[in-house]
Amino acid sequence: MTPRLTPQIAALYARTALSHVTREYPNKLDHVMGGPGDVQGPRALHPIFFGSFDWHSCVHGWWTLFTVLRIHPDLPEAAQIRALAGDLFTPENVAAETDYLARPGSRGFERPYGWGWLLMLAAELERHDDGRAETLRPLTQAFADRFKAFLPLADYPVRVGTHYNTAFALRLALDYAEGAGDDALTTLCRDRALRWHSADRDCQAWEPSQDEFLSPALMEAALMRRVLERGAFAEWFEVFLPRLERREPATLLQPAAVSDRSDGKIAHLDGLNLSRAWCWREIAASLAGDDPRRAIALEAAQVHLDAALPHVTGDYMGEHWLASFALLALLAAD
Repeated sequence: MTPRLTPQIAALYARTALSHVTREYPNKLDHVMGGPGDVQGPRALHPIFFGSFDWHSCVHGWWTLFTVLRIHPDLPEAAQIRALAGDLFTPENVAAETDYLARPGSRGFERPYGWGWLLMLAAELERHDDGRAETLRPLTQAFADRFKAFLPLADYPVRVGTHYNTAFALRLALDYAEGAGDDALTTLCRDRALRWHSADRDCQAWEPSQDEFLSPALMEAALMRRVLERGAFAEWFEVFLPRLERREPATLLQPAAVSDRSDGKIAHLDGLNLSRAWCWREIAASLAGDDPRRAIALEAAQVHLDAALPHVTGDYMGEHWLASFALLALLAAD
């Protein structure tokens, strides 16, 4: 049986995220300095998202907190989540985060991974009746506008399995755009996905690489599953992975080995296993019940979850971000 987000797991992930979203150091900044005045610490630069080792991990740490709070509102950690959010998600702090984007050196800040996660957080906040979605809206709109300005310039996708992967960013952006009724962003994401990937055939899946946390092959398929009707996706998927019924490429069905979880880059591979499980479950949901590839996809999702879920916590190099990817997998349609 695929694990579910039980109250016990939700509480564990809540405690883990609470332990790091305000942990300022160690910190890896994405910060271009234009002069001596730009030499500042994380909290001075980012009064909301200063923790969790880096800005994007703090953003999706908060997505984790709000997601588990919505699904299990009676968590023991619920009051602490609400109080901390009340302290940090203020109009003044949102204005400071938004103003940071106006700096001359911030055009490429967190593109595209952090952009996608900020919109994913905004989509989650829209599900809460606490006014925080409205408070965050200036920053949300700033990142939606960045997608709209950048995507027409992006002639080519980025297929790596790290933060620059464009399929992942579009997949998250679509959750926001569709929920918010942002038709312009929805159309732009869909059109760009089709332009980049509709003609892709016979994916060789040369993965994993040593520090990937996303599968370039499966992330592309998960995006196409969102932009194509079910029948059209099944046809596209048939030619994208034409030998899947023979369990090829085998590398996509086998979890990656993680040799050193104290190494932040090697620890990415736990995230790869979790994100593959998420993608496989989403892909399976778009295949017919009697399609043999569905059973293969669900089996692959399970073995990847089995390999990664025990390691979501335990070392800061992983636990400052892995719970978010575990949630993606646990909450995916099956």
